[in-house]
Amino acid sequence: MGVVVAFGLLGIGSGGLISGIGIGVVLSYRGAGVINLAAGAIAMLAGFFFWAIRLGQFASLPTAPAVILTLLFAAVVGVAFDLLVVRPQRTGTPLAKLIAALGVLLACQACVVLVFGPAARPQPTILPTENVRIGGEPVPVYNFVIGGILLVITLALIVVYRWTKFGTATRAAAENETHATLMGLSPDALSLVNTVLMSVLMGVVGLLGASVIEVDSTTLPLLIVPGLAAAIFGRFTSFGTTFIAGILIGVGESLLLYATTQSWFPNQGLPGIPIPGGQELLSFLILVVAMFFRGGKITARGDVLERRLPRAPTPRHPVRSTVTYGAIAAVALPLLPAAFRAALTTSLIWAVLLLSLVIITGYLGQVSVVQLALGGAAGFAVSDFATYFGIGFPWAPIMGVFGATLLGFLCGIPALRIRGVSLAVVTLAAAVAIEAFWFGNSSFGGGAGVTVPPPSLFGFSFGPNASLPGLDGAEPSPLFSWFVLLVLCVVALGVGNLRRSALGQDMLAVRANERAAGAAGVNVPMTKLLGFALSAGVAGVGGVLLAYQTGWITPTTYDTFTSLALIAFAYISGITTVAGAIFGGLIFTSGLAAFALQDWFGLQGEWFSLAAALLLIVMLSQPQGIATAFFYRERKRARSLPASSAIPADLAGRRPQADG
Repeated sequence: MGVVVAFGLLGIGSGGLISGIGIGVVLSYRGAGVINLAAGAIAMLAGFFFWAIRLGQFASLPTAPAVILTLLFAAVVGVAFDLLVVRPQRTGTPLAKLIAALGVLLACQACVVLVFGPAARPQPTILPTENVRIGGEPVPVYNFVIGGILLVITLALIVVYRWTKFGTATRAAAENETHATLMGLSPDALSLVNTVLMSVLMGVVGLLGASVIEVDSTTLPLLIVPGLAAAIFGRFTSFGTTFIAGILIGVGESLLLYATTQSWFPNQGLPGIPIPGGQELLSFLILVVAMFFRGGKITARGDVLERRLPRAPTPRHPVRSTVTYGAIAAVALPLLPAAFRAALTTSLIWAVLLLSLVIITGYLGQVSVVQLALGGAAGFAVSDFATYFGIGFPWAPIMGVFGATLLGFLCGIPALRIRGVSLAVVTLAAAVAIEAFWFGNSSFGGGAGVTVPPPSLFGFSFGPNASLPGLDGAEPSPLFSWFVLLVLCVVALGVGNLRRSALGQDMLAVRANERAAGAAGVNVPMTKLLGFALSAGVAGVGGVLLAYQTGWITPTTYDTFTSLALIAFAYISGITTVAGAIFGGLIFTSGLAAFALQDWFGLQGEWFSLAAALLLIVMLSQPQGIATAFFYRERKRARSLPASSAIPADLAGRRPQADG
């Protein structure tokens, strides 16, 4: 019993960090209306900054000055966050604000990798290192210090926001900004102060967290998932409830860690090696429970976020465009040097994955972060079918894609109750849980990595190492590249025709207004479920192609940050069009454009990631994306030409088909 109590008390420290991030989310939401996915990333920045000025990267300062400078640095980050991200999105939808915060998260991670590298950094602790014995078991004192510091901060925030003029003004602006402005309050000033407070609090979390763990580019940013769960329990308004929920989540995770040491706990096939991802799965389940008991929504139900998405234009001449550009790519692939051929093939695969986002978000209006994880499920299934059952191409990928489709259908069930920002939060937690619990499990996932046999049919292999090389005599084989290109062309035509079909029209109607669509006779629940299933199937196709290309997949092949980057590039390129998905694949971080910049100018891929994150923030004011904007510019130019040169005479009297 003493061991159980000790493990429970060990969770107070991690629970305090979760509470801190959750309270930071509450501060952002109360002050600026932003679901701040970047809260943990700001804490990560503070942790790295402290390490850099304390241990000689930038300076070698004593602890006290280093702590003060770190908090000042966090305040500056808060000012920049408000002026560059929050304020431009003042009148934007909650979804646009969420995407802006996603851009900040990706930018923070890219900056850390560029400046400090991907390796974790051991931190000099600012907390006591002694232990106390409770129930005969040692418990580090710093757990109580972390919990105590966050408790004091929580109580101070409760006092400030409940009994001061500033707190009253913040509540007034949160309830109705227009009325608050008429009363002489400044929503911009209130937002700035709240955002700076949030950022300084994240600085405290970064300092405390970095004192007990090695700071890296993933741990603190991904604490946003349990932090969001705590904030949801607090309805994004209550500091006290958020603090208590965060502590309980930390204690629950610590007790789960204790359970993994017991013989009865499920293992990965070997005694003493428990299945991984239990804490991430627990966070996901807690978040789902929080959503259920808190009404399944974050913003008011009347905020129909989907209607503010960019228009989804009807594809023009899809077959002709596919044949033309497909033929150009087919001729170019064997002529390109091997490295560029591999990069172009990678771009084609990412274009397939981006097409799944065109369906689920561009057409249906549901924001899903789990698409790459669904693709990973299909990729790992192909390996498992080959390894354990001897099933190869084409049945293994067909079964893998079917499994991903079924999983996507199940993921669509929460969308019957929640949508918009709420759905994005749930699918983010689902992506983290799938990566840790499934892909990290060597029993039925990847563990340290699994092999994927190359595709072959009737003894003829057309994988990356097939016998037919390019003109330069090097791999990857053009056969595999042509195979990927063929799959992309088929999927692109299918997605384009989906936009023209009755189901596509129903999706657009649901995206525009669910109630109106239902009143018009659209089966809204079935349309949503079919949209999730179709998008998951396309994601499964992309995941299988990615597995075939590498021949060796690990959990990092389909990691959460890549999934977030996928959404960023989808918005940048145009999330409502097939052309946007293809353009997004070309400019993706591991695609053709990024490789060309690295090969020609020596720019690392992280520079491309940073540029994409910043471009995402900037382009939220032009949400149609680059490719879609080009589409409308070309259509406008064609309409401005004389009728005789713009369209054939026999079509001149017809009205163009309206956009969705």
